[in-house]
Amino acid sequence: MWVVAPALPRWAEAAYAAENDENVPVAQSALEYTCGRRRETRVSRRTSGAGRWRRRTARVGLVGVALAGLVAGLVVGGPPADASAKASAAAGGRKTFTGEIDGAEYRVELPARWNGTLVLYSHGYFLAEWVPEGVQVANRVETEQWLVEHGYAVAASKFKNDGVGYGVQDGVTDQVALLDWFEEHVGEPRRTVSSGMSQGGLIAALLAERNPKRFDGVAAMCAEYDTHATWNSGLDITFVVRTLLAPGEDIELVRAGEDAAAGRDALAAAIDRALETPEGRARLALAGAVANIPGWYAAHEPKPTATGELVAAQALWTKWAYSYGIGPVGRTELEARAGGNPSWNTGVDYGRLLARSSRRDLVRDAYAAAPGGDLDAGLKRLAKAPRIGPDAKAVAYQYRHGIVRGTTPAPVVTLHSTGDGGAVTDQERWYADQIRRHGNSVSLRQLWVDRGGHCSFSSADELVMLRTLLDRIDDGQWPSTTPTRLNASVSAMGAAYQKVLDLGTGADLPLEPAYTDFTPPRMLRPSR
Repeated sequence: MWVVAPALPRWAEAAYAAENDENVPVAQSALEYTCGRRRETRVSRRTSGAGRWRRRTARVGLVGVALAGLVAGLVVGGPPADASAKASAAAGGRKTFTGEIDGAEYRVELPARWNGTLVLYSHGYFLAEWVPEGVQVANRVETEQWLVEHGYAVAASKFKNDGVGYGVQDGVTDQVALLDWFEEHVGEPRRTVSSGMSQGGLIAALLAERNPKRFDGVAAMCAEYDTHATWNSGLDITFVVRTLLAPGEDIELVRAGEDAAAGRDALAAAIDRALETPEGRARLALAGAVANIPGWYAAHEPKPTATGELVAAQALWTKWAYSYGIGPVGRTELEARAGGNPSWNTGVDYGRLLARSSRRDLVRDAYAAAPGGDLDAGLKRLAKAPRIGPDAKAVAYQYRHGIVRGTTPAPVVTLHSTGDGGAVTDQERWYADQIRRHGNSVSLRQLWVDRGGHCSFSSADELVMLRTLLDRIDDGQWPSTTPTRLNASVSAMGAAYQKVLDLGTGADLPLEPAYTDFTPPRMLRPSR
């Protein structure tokens, strides 16, 4: 696997070894790291429920919560000492348990006749401006309803701090604590599936890797498995935007502190201005290409074909996912957790990055359509621009908590939209490579739906994926996963399970089944 810049500088290896007193490379040791510590548990009784979103601000939050798609944690053992729960019963004997463990709200749904399977769901990245009410136990409420009606127990923690931000370490810890609670107060499952979407897809995979005897399968949707690469690529995008579209403006991309919101808004304004001219659109295409961002944003619309439309769609990802979602404000939250800035572009040659990009043809077409565009001049300006270095402690933090190993102690099924620019499809190819190196490729099955948008799945898509995994767990071999068979299974679920949420518009509309074959591009800046 080629790498544009050094995947891990020597100082980062030294920083990790010094912090952990280990003489092994970060790329290996950080992913095998576990830490035991004493846990004190507080439980409060709260009414919880899935459903409406709590609105704190407008469009920024809606898109941001959808797009960060990001990212692994510490494993602590033993059931909560003082755990208790508020239980309620619904018609038909279904029971709901809600409560709080170590400051993390949780919800458990238990059917009247439990079949012994527990699906433990990990949610995605939440912006502080937009947090869902209650605790979600599936990607869609119809999925929750179907699972419980068919005998499956479902459970989820919201994680500490209302699940806001880069809470991967909290997510792994809080989900293990909830599993401990479930086994003590409900019963030990016959089989446990770790599922999750976006950042929660990473948490789902890490839970199984770090607790191999407690999980029987993993279902990861629109996941990112190397989030250090995601944040480095996010820095590349905003670096290009600042250098080529906002020259001379005082925009802090990292360690922004109180200036983070102003920097975020300045980046967004530069993107909006650039869309008004052919030259600006060409530079936006370059900004997206250095991270393999696709030109397909809308879940409910066909993939664009014209150059201008492709660039405009790509620019929506650049604005909402990478300037708002994990731009300066998102980085401030991550930096507070990590003890500094984990991202860098020292040593990165953006000309080489473009040459390897799956979007390079779009860049050439956009510059060809811009009379005043000069790609070589833009690349030279990027080469001369001062680079950004990381903090060693923060790099070690992300290697420890934000990257899977790929050991596959249990079968794994993944589901991804082909046009996802919030969690790029490169992540799936990288994950498959890691499993070939460290796990068992036979244990992995990767599925695709041909749609734009982030996590643009129907409940039927989600359930067909889960049933594929359960068949593998039961039979010891994968069932047929041809697009024809999968789409027939989706159709058979019925009209009530076909709606797909477009996270950019908030529209929730029925769509035709869209499982497909797909080969993702290689990741441009993998962490290993």
